[in-house]
Amino acid sequence: MKLRSYLAAAALMASSAAFAFHCPADMKKIDEVLAKSPKLTAEQIGDVKKLRADGEALHKAGKHQESVDTLAKAMKILDIK
Repeated sequence: MKLRSYLAAAALMASSAAFAFHCPADMKKIDEVLAKSPKLTAEQIGDVKKLRADGEALHKAGKHQESVDTLAKAMKILDIK
C-alpha cells in the first residue's frame, strides 16, 4: 500500500515539473509572435499581453496548470498551435 502512495506522489511531482517547463516554452512562443507585430486589433494585443503577464505571474507562484491554461488563451488569440 505504501508503494502505491509513493508512486502516486512521484507521478504527481513529475506532472507538476512537466507543467513548470511548459510555461516558459509557451511564453517564448507568445513573445516570438508578438515581436512580429501580428495583425490583431489593439484590444486583442492588450488581451494577449495581459494573459502573457498573468501566465508568467502564475508560473512564478508555482501555479503551473493555471499558468498553462492562461497562456493557452493568449496562444489561441495569436493562433499558435
